[in-house]
Amino acid sequence: MRYRALFPSLVRDARAAAAMIARNEPIFQTESAKANHGRLVSWAVDLGIETLIKSGRWPVDYRWKPFAKPTGKYLEVRLSHSVMSVSQVTDPTIQPRDVVFRQNARLNNQPTFGFAEFDDTRSTIGLPSFLLIHGRIVRGEEDHEFVHIGVPNHIHSRNYIYKTPNLMQMVHDISSDLPPVEDTETEAVLSLKDDIEKWRRDNGYE
Repeated sequence: MRYRALFPSLVRDARAAAAMIARNEPIFQTESAKANHGRLVSWAVDLGIETLIKSGRWPVDYRWKPFAKPTGKYLEVRLSHSVMSVSQVTDPTIQPRDVVFRQNARLNNQPTFGFAEFDDTRSTIGLPSFLLIHGRIVRGEEDHEFVHIGVPNHIHSRNYIYKTPNLMQMVHDISSDLPPVEDTETEAVLSLKDDIEKWRRDNGYE
């Protein structure tokens, strides 16, 4: 919970930075740039996460990985038991558009989470995968920001196996000199950690 609480402020600061850049740089005031303002926000969130990790406030690792077609790179956060990618979306209930690296990541979840609909004969090619999604819904008077961490379903249309509540509604940026406390919010979370740890041992990721 201590680390989850970092994300609301991070996303809001990233949005503010993107808005400031757009206001101050004429190139971002063209109609084509306005239509793609989300790219600025996405880059700012990536930078915020990279900065969190480099500063030691979020004690994990990361790397920049190329897309399947080498036209760019995406941020992969290396957690203790798994990996996580980051995506800006317009609807928190629907998985991001289907690209190769996300498709592969979802397949990695298939044998890790023991649901009956998973075909255990499928091979596993990497660590279990999580997805951090963020975005903003503006419809008339509604202005709704959201951040969730989810376990993507390997069947894209089924969206998520599990997704946290909206992190934007939790207490922001809890600071403490005490060691981080394990998140034990539900028995399901503890069971999930045990399942991932067993999978890591069984697949040589010790």
